[in-house]
Amino acid sequence: MEDQSLTDAAAVGLRDYLALCKLKVVSLIVFTAIVGMFLATPAMVPWDILFYGTIGIGLAACSAAAINHVVDHKIDSIMARTNLRPLPKGKVSLLNAVIFAWFLGTISMGVLAFLVNPLTAGLTALSLIGYGFIYSMYLKRATPQNIVIGGAAGAAPPVLGWTAVTGTLDPNSLLLFLIIFAWTPPHFWALAIYRREEYAKVNIPMLPVTHGVEFTRLHILLYTIVLFIVTLLPYLVGMSGLFYLIGAVLLGGGFLYYAIRMQFDHRDRLAMQTFSFSIVYLMLMFAFLLIDHYIPLLASVL
Repeated sequence: MEDQSLTDAAAVGLRDYLALCKLKVVSLIVFTAIVGMFLATPAMVPWDILFYGTIGIGLAACSAAAINHVVDHKIDSIMARTNLRPLPKGKVSLLNAVIFAWFLGTISMGVLAFLVNPLTAGLTALSLIGYGFIYSMYLKRATPQNIVIGGAAGAAPPVLGWTAVTGTLDPNSLLLFLIIFAWTPPHFWALAIYRREEYAKVNIPMLPVTHGVEFTRLHILLYTIVLFIVTLLPYLVGMSGLFYLIGAVLLGGGFLYYAIRMQFDHRDRLAMQTFSFSIVYLMLMFAFLLIDHYIPLLASVL
């Protein structure tokens, strides 16, 4: 019985530390990084780069997420969306969370620097600092443009995946960066509309809190139009083909449908539906990029 109790306690403790990693968010980050790896080469990504690059980028993202938990632990205890997180509930101490974040970050840098390449390690470190410290500690509380400016850190993963394979910063990888950079504001502002009262309660200057919901809805539409245009660039520069273009137009049309509806339908439920769609949108957009990339290779084989 005592051994079973220890096992159960260890399992609960592991779940709490995994919760610090925000695994759902990290899984999307890692997916876009992996797509960046495959787009960087016409053939197969070397298995060692695929494995160590994924591990290193994933651990860095987990480290940044844990840092965000540490920085936001006070406001997390007030907001309904976050008050059950490990730190507000006292399941993980603040010191242990800091040590955990530091450990993950150190391991990720070591893996990337010694088993992938120094450029990827350096860019990943900048991304980690950008999200974990600059955004979480300063921008989030300083300006309603926090998501726009801080989105640069979240847009880095496909570039990191690309540099992991090539060891260089390729212009085409920056198009992937632009897609996520343009996607971030309408994605997060839709959630901010739904949660605006909670952000106001903890004095976080999200756009719907500082400028109102109507202003935010308009900017969601404007950024979605920008996103639609940006997603056409991989086709226009010859990086991707017709299959991707069709996917980008269909997905972009879907996102525009939600953004336009939000101008007339002011229910918070629709804002949350837009947020949920935006996640599926990004996953499918990168899936189309990946599939399109290998269509010429499949055609040559068949």
